[in-house]
Amino acid sequence: MLDFAHFEWLSFDCYGTLIDWEAGILGYLRPLLREKGSAIGDAEVLRLYSEFEPREQSGEYRSYREVLASVVRDFARELRFDVTDAEAAGLADSIRNWEPFADTVPALHRLHSRYKLAILSNIDDDLFAPSARKLQVPFDCVVTAQQARSYKPSLRNFEMLLERLAIPRDRLLHVAESLYHDVGPARSLGIATVWVNRRQGKASAASKLTEARPDVEVPDVGRLAELADC
Repeated sequence: MLDFAHFEWLSFDCYGTLIDWEAGILGYLRPLLREKGSAIGDAEVLRLYSEFEPREQSGEYRSYREVLASVVRDFARELRFDVTDAEAAGLADSIRNWEPFADTVPALHRLHSRYKLAILSNIDDDLFAPSARKLQVPFDCVVTAQQARSYKPSLRNFEMLLERLAIPRDRLLHVAESLYHDVGPARSLGIATVWVNRRQGKASAASKLTEARPDVEVPDVGRLAELADC
């Protein structure tokens, strides 16, 4: 078990960890696909998304808004329908409506009473702004993919965070839902990790498999606040 008293900073992935990104993605894509005559189920939507997004994030950096527009066009090609520029842009626009998990805000308030809090997210600055307001906690540091010009699991994002915090890496605890995007690369840099396993043993069509092993596993951020005795 980790000694939570040892850490000065907690860094969080945002979407999937604090914000319910699966509900957000499905909330936009489900009605769009239905309108286009595609009747695939939610699990298949998330499976395809998990293939399309990393592919669109590879190669030369593009904004997350551009990445998501390309993901929508990937769905159109895969499922053989036409999509307008406005429909392609709509997924990124919908992020402003994505909501935190029920446990997120109370847990962040508890944790902020003891730790400095950071965000490390595969997002654009302007897209994160509405989410930041919904999280209701003043983050002491925010590092986005736009600032790093790369996407997790790139180590560059984590290295930029460490540079900004200017602390020994053993004083940082990284908290995330994705083993692939977060736990694996953080562990490779000697950063302690908490896996927020919101699927609680259920196979997730939107998660890449990885051998990464977190230091602690919790079902939600509320449980993390309890373990940290906040």
